[in-house]
Amino acid sequence: MQGSNHLLWIYRVYVGLFFLYLVAPLLAAGAFAFNDSTFPSLPWRGFTLDWFISDTEPKLGLLNDEPLLRGMWNSFYIGMIVAALSVAAGTCNAFLFVRKDFPFKSAFYVLMVVPLVIPGVILGISILVLASMIANFADSQFGLFLTWLRPGVPLIVLGQFSFLTTITSLVIAARLQKFDISLEEAALNLGASRLRVLTTVTLPFLFPALFSAFIVAFLVSFENFNTTLMLVGSDAPLTITMYDRMVKVGSTPVLNAVSVVLMVGSGLLALLSVVAQRSPKPD
Repeated sequence: MQGSNHLLWIYRVYVGLFFLYLVAPLLAAGAFAFNDSTFPSLPWRGFTLDWFISDTEPKLGLLNDEPLLRGMWNSFYIGMIVAALSVAAGTCNAFLFVRKDFPFKSAFYVLMVVPLVIPGVILGISILVLASMIANFADSQFGLFLTWLRPGVPLIVLGQFSFLTTITSLVIAARLQKFDISLEEAALNLGASRLRVLTTVTLPFLFPALFSAFIVAFLVSFENFNTTLMLVGSDAPLTITMYDRMVKVGSTPVLNAVSVVLMVGSGLLALLSVVAQRSPKPD
């Protein structure tokens, strides 16, 4: 009995230290966003909101920092586009791999998962090289200047879509496997069309997975750096803007303020995803 108590306390201490290890860097980054200092470091010089709302240098706040706001907006609409495309393609993939049998199904499934194990830098370089080859060929042979194949937002969307579709496919397929196919058969027997069955029976059941997949794809797109760095043009998303600021200016508390906004936003989206997962199943 004594040994069991010791093991229980060791387990509790381990869990506590583990979560402290995860949370401590986030708390530190968040705290320095409110430090009245031009450097994100100790000693603590007092509480301030300047790094969020100030409109003057040297403490120009996030709400008045045009490059950071522009980068945040670029990341937002890129994330929305990529998430929507990934969920649409992922839904089609889920139905294909769960409902259909076809030659080389296992091989195609492995190919679908491959982007997850390829380093982001390699994936970005590969897409950039391929797109540049096609664009250069079209320009030299046909006089076509395909701007969407040059570094920029379209290529970033294409690059992120290539691996986020794998994630959404797996999330949606996992829920689709739990679906009782007899519900669709009953609706068809009652005279409903296949489209009506899809929109009123199947998709409502899949909605929690669709919503969660969208949130995951959006968050991964928003914070992606490795692949995006290889494909970025003049409209840089937030991660690239922050990296460029770090290289040219160094770390300032305004970057910690960005981190606070991202942590709060990510937490709220994750909470919405949990709520969606707990939504009641259709009868």
